[in-house]
Amino acid sequence: MARAPERRQFGQITRLPSGRYRARYADPDGRETPSGEPLRHNAPHTFESKDDAEAWLVDERRMITAGSWAPPSSRRASTLTALVTVGDYAPRWLANRKVKGRPLAERTRDHYQDLLDRFILPTFDDVGLKDVTPEAVAEWYDTVADTPTYQAHAYSLLRAIMRSAADPTKNSGVALIPFNPCGISGGGSSGTKRRIRPATADEVATIVAAMPERHRLMVLLADGCALRFGELAELRRSDIELAQGVIRVRRGVVRSRSAGVIAKAPKSEAGIRDVPIPPDIIEAVREHERLHAAPGPQGLIFPGRNAEHLSPSAFYGKVSKKRRGKPATMGWGWYEARRVAGREDLRFHDLRHGALTEAARHGATLAELMALGGHSTNQAAMRYQQAASGRLAELARRRAEARGWTPGVDTVEEI
Repeated sequence: MARAPERRQFGQITRLPSGRYRARYADPDGRETPSGEPLRHNAPHTFESKDDAEAWLVDERRMITAGSWAPPSSRRASTLTALVTVGDYAPRWLANRKVKGRPLAERTRDHYQDLLDRFILPTFDDVGLKDVTPEAVAEWYDTVADTPTYQAHAYSLLRAIMRSAADPTKNSGVALIPFNPCGISGGGSSGTKRRIRPATADEVATIVAAMPERHRLMVLLADGCALRFGELAELRRSDIELAQGVIRVRRGVVRSRSAGVIAKAPKSEAGIRDVPIPPDIIEAVREHERLHAAPGPQGLIFPGRNAEHLSPSAFYGKVSKKRRGKPATMGWGWYEARRVAGREDLRFHDLRHGALTEAARHGATLAELMALGGHSTNQAAMRYQQAASGRLAELARRRAEARGWTPGVDTVEEI
């Protein structure tokens, strides 16, 4: 129990149970707390001796008399702000960053670290947080990156870091800067989005024919089932039920510099879904499992080297090139296949976009598109519950018929 405070002309000194001393004094302007009690200013720390506590009170009284006084808490905040640089604060911010109460995903954390290393810290590493002015941000923004996308991403990250620095709830009750200096209107937008031209049925067929046999089904499933590369790379025999014509998407594989290769569940419940297989490619799935999938129920459908996860480089390959006076280099994989089809602008993820576009063209509702693609927002999650798997299977059949398929021996039972 702390002893009663010592009576003094200015301030109070109290000996604490620990043996140390606390010093404080009443507000010079007579201000009160919200409860009506006199407002008191505490020393920023306790003292080992009573003499040290008295010396602190003497210094405080001199500042009041000289008219240079400011509350100790304000002076401490100013001192902390002056000492903290962007290079000090940004790594701590990244290490503690959470979204909706969860740590950042591995790839997101890697992306942020890359933005810090390449675009933000080269300019602001040794700059104090309070010295990052709107003018400095504007000058940096104009020269930060050669592409609009990196410019927007780097600016958005700096804006988020400085927003946290200005928020006392994120810094033990102390706002490290008075306001966020990142106020460029539209600075976090990269402008016009890339316009995607979906591949036609003939282009997809050409790409499939030009792919290595063990990877042809990946193209068919991306185009027919709107699956992501990571979902395909983690697909296993037990996830495919040919009797019902369904792929059960439960996991995806992600790669990051910091964590390596990780197979994990989707970020949202909407990503966990059952996707109908278009009936015109069911036989291709069956044949691929027989020839190329790893053995056993947990065998990968698209195994990479040593039966591990397929790496992007092993799938994408390289494009062939002509060389003056020398034989042309041989191409292979996705990059070469799309060149053969005359679609060097086509990204693998664009097949997924095309699948969703085609589903919409054949009458899919917004809820069904959300369910097929595994998209998630608060509203989309609710609509996902309303999407019927039978309707999705019907959409898959319509797409197959549009490509020339007719019901026959490969027709599956109604789901």
